[in-house]
Amino acid sequence: MVFLISTLEQYFSFLDKIEPNILFYGLLSFTWIVSIWEHYLSYRQYCNYKRHQTVPDELADVMTSEELDKARSYAIDKMRYNEIHSLFNEIETTILLLIGILPSLWSTSGKILSKYDYNNYEILQSIVFLIIIMVYSTITGIPWSYYYHFVLEEKHGFNKQTIGFFIKDTIKKLLVTLILMLLMFSLLIKIIQIGGDYFFVYAWLFITIMSLIIAFIYPNYIAPLFDRYDPLREGELRSSIERLAEQIKFPLAKIYVVEGSVRSAHSNAYFYGFFKAKRIVLYDTLIKGYSLHKENKDNLIDKDNQLDETKQKENEEENTLNETKQTENEENTLIHRKTNNDTSDKVNEEQQTTIKKKTDKGCESDEVLAVLCHEFGHWSLSHNLINLSISFINLFLVFSIFAALFKRTVLYEAFGFSATHPILIGLLIIFQFVLSPYFEVFSFALTALSRRFEFQADHFAVKLGHGDQLGRALKKLELDNMTYPFSDKLYATYHYSHPTLLERLKAVKSMKQD
Repeated sequence: MVFLISTLEQYFSFLDKIEPNILFYGLLSFTWIVSIWEHYLSYRQYCNYKRHQTVPDELADVMTSEELDKARSYAIDKMRYNEIHSLFNEIETTILLLIGILPSLWSTSGKILSKYDYNNYEILQSIVFLIIIMVYSTITGIPWSYYYHFVLEEKHGFNKQTIGFFIKDTIKKLLVTLILMLLMFSLLIKIIQIGGDYFFVYAWLFITIMSLIIAFIYPNYIAPLFDRYDPLREGELRSSIERLAEQIKFPLAKIYVVEGSVRSAHSNAYFYGFFKAKRIVLYDTLIKGYSLHKENKDNLIDKDNQLDETKQKENEEENTLNETKQTENEENTLIHRKTNNDTSDKVNEEQQTTIKKKTDKGCESDEVLAVLCHEFGHWSLSHNLINLSISFINLFLVFSIFAALFKRTVLYEAFGFSATHPILIGLLIIFQFVLSPYFEVFSFALTALSRRFEFQADHFAVKLGHGDQLGRALKKLELDNMTYPFSDKLYATYHYSHPTLLERLKAVKSMKQD
């Protein structure tokens, strides 16, 4: 271990020969190079959206030209929003760094503590520093988040949140993030302080263990704070899932449905858990006609029938009343009856429209099963375990690099810290700026690997006889989520962790023929 750190220190010794100002502008310039590259890719994708296309043959059975135009409009709106938001964040970050926001906030954190006679407490000062950063980030992010949900998503029919829900959700997210982040960073800084020459090993072990703990407590205790999770009701879908899990020896413990419909009309499915306690989570928007409140199609139709019966009864009473009315009131009575009938017809028509919209969304039971079969493929092929192993190996590598760099004064001086070298600032500088080139390459490699895994999981579902159902499900999800089916190849290669729908449908068709 000592040899590893010594080798890395020698490798990065060239940094000591660079002037702090030159190093600062060099690191900042690289962030802009990456940004310009991503804006270029986004421009290519934007041009792809603007280019007129017809419905591809693979989707001709489920998508109309009007729906294609709606998907294009949604994609363009999201691209514009993301580009403006991204550019704003980059300019904001650059300006804040140029005016020396990091040393200024660190100094302010120390002054706040000194008022309460807490001097030279690095961990406490780091906590105050983080609180300021997180609160600022949350407050400045609210307008962007509000616009995204209540303007952009609302325009295209996806937002289901209320203002009250949005506010409560934002507060809960901030509190949960503060608790977890402050705890982790406090302990991490302490480990680095007392860990000696092998602190990076202890830091790596700590973050690894904490990641596994969070992976356990988040879905079981934190996620339910934000959304409602109910067991999937007994029925054909539940029975089919249990039979499939038993067939492939998947250690299924529970099946949940999350009420994602109160947030958005988008849908998803996933599983989580360790060892023999796997749990499946389905979004209610994924299952056609499903509701956690049992307001399914049958219930809605029952309500319509009740409405019709009430309407008929009211008409009979009205007819009886009309017979006893005086002749001079007959005209008024007829007008009144027509108004009531028109109102009832309008209510009935609106409810029928609501039923149709609800039941048209989502997948049939066999299609949901195919989607889960794809997810089971990730488990059977150990994709999650591979990804976890890669992330832990990568974490060890970056902590080793951190150990070789964090004592170099030039890094702190470059960002305005000449008198003090806080560990938290060292983590921020090294992980966000110095290692940025490495993270770009690593992220691209993971994206490519993820796409490979998706094809393999699709193949697993096809082998189990769910190829046709998977193809139909993918088409419906594309349509329900209003995803534009065409993508710029370079943009997709760099950004997409999943193959495009057309690529997946082509692969599924080829797999079925093999």
